[in-house]
Parts: sequence; C-alpha cells; structure tokens
Amino acid sequence: MAKKTLVSGVKPTGRIHIGNYFGAMRQFVALQDSYHAMIFIADYHALTTERNPKTLREQTIAIAMDYLAIGLNPEKTLLFKQSDVPEVVELAWIFNCITTMPYLSRAHAYKDALAKDKEVNVGLFDYPMLMAADILIQDADAVPVGQDQKQHVEITRDTAEKFNRIYGDMFTLPEHLILSETETVPGIDGKKMSKSYGNIIPLFASDDEIEQSVMSIVTDSKGVGEPKNTEGDTLFSYHRLFSTGELPEIERRYREGGIGYKESKEMLIKNMRAFIAPLRERREDIAKDTARVTAILEKGGERARERARKKMSFIRERVGLS
Repeated sequence: MAKKTLVSGVKPTGRIHIGNYFGAMRQFVALQDSYHAMIFIADYHALTTERNPKTLREQTIAIAMDYLAIGLNPEKTLLFKQSDVPEVVELAWIFNCITTMPYLSRAHAYKDALAKDKEVNVGLFDYPMLMAADILIQDADAVPVGQDQKQHVEITRDTAEKFNRIYGDMFTLPEHLILSETETVPGIDGKKMSKSYGNIIPLFASDDEIEQSVMSIVTDSKGVGEPKNTEGDTLFSYHRLFSTGELPEIERRYREGGIGYKESKEMLIKNMRAFIAPLRERREDIAKDTARVTAILEKGGERARERARKKMSFIRERVGLS
C-alpha cells in the first residue's frame, strides 16, 4: 500500500519556540516513517512581513537547521524552500479567481490584523490561497498543524471542493492532524505562545534563557500551603510537557497544597534544560556545515518542483490555459 502524502511548513520569521515544536513540529518526526513527508520553508509567505533580503536568507537556512536538529531525516522527509516551487504562485492565482473577498475576510489572521488597526497588505489578506496551493499542488492527504492553524486546512478543503465542482475532480481533500493534548501551548504570560506577542520560550534556548523565561511565567498569588488549580495554569501546562516523570507527584502537591510557585519553577527549569540541551547541541553541530544544509534544500526543491510541474500541466489543461 502506497504511503499517504503529508505536507506542512513554517515561515522563516524569528526563532522557533516550544509551541511550534509541541503543537506541530514533533509530528513531522513521528510521522516521517509512515507518510511521504514534505516540509517546506514558507519564504513566499514571509514576504508579507519581512523586508530585509539578508535576514530572510539567513532565517531560511536557520529554520532548515532547526528542522534537521529536531530529527527530520532528509532521506525520509523532503525538506525544501517554498520559493523553489514557483508553480504554487501560479496555482494561487487560479484559486484567487474562484474565491470571493467576503470568504477570505473570515480568515483569522486577517481579522486579527484588523482588530489591531494594522494596515493589511494584499499578501496577508490572500495568503490562505497560497497556502492552499502549497498543500493541494502536492496532493497532500494530511497536514499537521496546531489548533490555531486548523482553519487554514478548512479553507484549503473548501478551495479544493470549489475547484473540483467547477472544473472536475482534480484535488485530494487533505485532513488536519492535531495533537489534542497540546493543541495550543500558552506563552509565559498565559496568552497563546506567539513571536508577535513576545511571550515565547525558544526551542533551542540557552540555560540562562530558560531560567529567565520560566521565572517570568505569570502565576497567581497563592501561597505554598494552598491548593492550586492545574487546569488553566500556565506553569503546570509546561510541566505536562517537560516533567512527565514527576508529573503525578507535582499534580498531587498542586491539588493538596505543599508546593510553591518558586519551587515549581525551579523543577521546571531543571527538566526543561534536560530536554532542550541535546536539541541545542545537535543544532550547533549542524550549523558547522551550512553547505550541507543548502544542498539538502536544493535537492528537496528539485524533487518538490518536479511533482508540482506534473500537477500544474493537468491543472492548466483543465482550466483552459493549455
């Protein structure tokens, strides 16, 4: 039985954080044996906010190193730059022509930008169509995402269904893959962890960064002897991720009283350092050979584009461009 195709990606903007990892990225490693995995670095998408060419190039390579450091095997997973598959831009334009502005105005990212009184560029407004093209041009069966990205897959499915109705069956309808136990990882302030909020804990943080971040986690004012809620508590939510071996005892002390937030944070710092240190060391080794990283991206781009070219030849014929 042929493997199903998995497609996902991330914008090369800022440092990868633990929310990225637990929300979606670790699935890439877990699933690369059972799927034909394709992971792209979304440099086209990054242009909606990034204006410095040098920064974009550097961050693209940095994100590739991050993926390799978490355990992506380029022999099993196709790792490539989005811009090495320009056919996605052509397909996004075709999708634009069958999609209405009222439909796209429902996208969360667009509504969030409006709520913050930001002037929205056309790229940000239209990025769901480019994302749909990224996914559908590779005939993806599955898209691993965090809970906050679920709408993107729904838009992609809607777009595929509309195209199929108009022009005949062409696209597979992908399914989202979400880790239910860590759907949305909170930031140190309790809000959703996001680079734009400045509340992240970097995945490859130094020991000092880990300590500084954990000690900054917002807590209530309950004393050592008072029982504490585990649900909705940001600090305890991190224990669920990093303190698995001690979790039953920590949870008991939370519910019965007998643990203070200072002690809880110190335990978390210890466990988080033990988890992150091997990843950080692996990434430091990978960073010593950037030529290898570039070669992996180029090879992945060639293979991804070959698939996209074949798909686009059928699409052009279907819509009347061939």
